[in-house]
Amino acid sequence: MSRTYCIPGVFFLFSAWFLLFIVSISLPSFQAMDITRVHSSGQVSSNNNEAFTQLRLGIWGYCVDLSAGRTCFNTGHGYSLTVTNSQNVEVTIGPSWTRGLATLPVACCVAFIALLLSFSQHITITLVASLVSFLAALITLVAFAINIALFAYVKQELGTLNISETTITGPGFWLTFVALILLLLAGCTVCFGRRRDRMAGATNNAYQLNGPKGGFLSRFRRN
Repeated sequence: MSRTYCIPGVFFLFSAWFLLFIVSISLPSFQAMDITRVHSSGQVSSNNNEAFTQLRLGIWGYCVDLSAGRTCFNTGHGYSLTVTNSQNVEVTIGPSWTRGLATLPVACCVAFIALLLSFSQHITITLVASLVSFLAALITLVAFAINIALFAYVKQELGTLNISETTITGPGFWLTFVALILLLLAGCTVCFGRRRDRMAGATNNAYQLNGPKGGFLSRFRRN
């Protein structure tokens, strides 16, 4: 593939894979990489613990900011979380809303495969790299939709508790969106590079077939 398209394609794929990789680490190992974040005035508690001022939801667990500091729970994907206000009214974020977050590591693995394929100069393999890039983009799109659903559900449920809280999207939410854009750009770049190489090859073949021909006597000349 032409270097004009090869280098940007590899760069886009590497950037997308790296973003998905750090998002996939998530909580509790990477406490700053949450999907949804809740700020409260300390009027609510989670899973019958003391009141928290901040709640972070990640792929593999969640973290709460308590009076003694931040505490993280490594629950694994598909965890459940119950939030209770001072009137003992509670809402539950069930595993059906957090289990789908594990789609992000799957997208990361597919993006890595596309990255490895993009280093090849073979036309067929570059086509496969482009298709795998679009597949990774599709999986990332599904993961991003799951992120949106989780954020909207948490915001809606906590709104029923009549407390002073602010639900916002975390860094992992937006890095997933950026990775989606990069994967689409990578797929298009690799695809355009393959098309350019194919057209260049067709032009060279046409030139060889329609090249300058000699006269009748040129057949008897020595090469």
